[in-house]
Amino acid sequence: MRAIRVEEFGDANVCKLVEDVPIPDIQPREVLIRVYAAGVNPADTYIRSGTYYRLPNSLPYTPGFDASGVIERVGTEVTNFKVGDRVFTTKTTTGAYAEYCAAVSDFVYHLPANLSFEEGSALGVPYFTAYRALFIKGHAKPNETVLIHGASGGVGIPAVQLAKAHGMYVIGTASTEQGLQAVREQGADLVFNHHQEGYLKDIANATKNGDGVDLILEMLANVNLNSDLELLKARIGRVVVVGNRGTVDINPRLMMIKETMICGTILSCSTKEEYQMMNAYLQNSLKRGYLKPLLGRIYPLEETAQAHIDIINSSGACGRITLKI
Repeated sequence: MRAIRVEEFGDANVCKLVEDVPIPDIQPREVLIRVYAAGVNPADTYIRSGTYYRLPNSLPYTPGFDASGVIERVGTEVTNFKVGDRVFTTKTTTGAYAEYCAAVSDFVYHLPANLSFEEGSALGVPYFTAYRALFIKGHAKPNETVLIHGASGGVGIPAVQLAKAHGMYVIGTASTEQGLQAVREQGADLVFNHHQEGYLKDIANATKNGDGVDLILEMLANVNLNSDLELLKARIGRVVVVGNRGTVDINPRLMMIKETMICGTILSCSTKEEYQMMNAYLQNSLKRGYLKPLLGRIYPLEETAQAHIDIINSSGACGRITLKI
């Protein structure tokens, strides 16, 4: 089969297309998926560069968590899927950037009939992460105000959709006109350009009585975290850090005087029960049309290296970056 293989950690050019990789064998609790689309996450690039907190046990490896396709084979202990089922994943055993991948059935989910494979590849990590950040870690409530800092990206768009469906007042930021328009179209109540001078003051002034926001989902904490603390509402304000690319200096007194909180989140810390809960919510909302993935640029498998460059270096991300396989 065709697959992307990484033989050494490094820049995007270590992603090599190999034509004759063996189709994976599966274990009793796994399924084999014929992959038609794979989502590209920032974490994929951190793993590839060797800088992530969790790395592959050995090299070479195939990157990717989010696969979407059709089940080709099921393990002897798998009871909830059959050959021919359309599915998506939040984690794979052998990597999503390939024509076939193996995945433990606990991390495989039915793909609603009203979604394409490309849209299916945008569901796993982005939507599950957005749900976890908002509701499991952020304890979001209807009628609260949430600021989604970086709302036009792969996790930001799902967060806007989920927050609006939950009855929240949503403020989103982006850095390009395309991104700003995309966030508006997802239903955000207010949208600001985070490259525009004075936008933080504008956000503060836009909150009820100027009291600040209840919840912030932060996609780039190394840039925004200290200013996030200034925007929080006293006593109940909290920041959930979803993304970060470096260190940051903060003034803890900003938390002390308002009694606010910072919390980090990562999808891989979810329990089996939390994965099941998140999937149940998403399945219902996707089938009813309350949620709809927004696709960004779609790359052929041969252009994986460029996709890795663009997800990190292209400002103004808009929607999900996807590999078509």
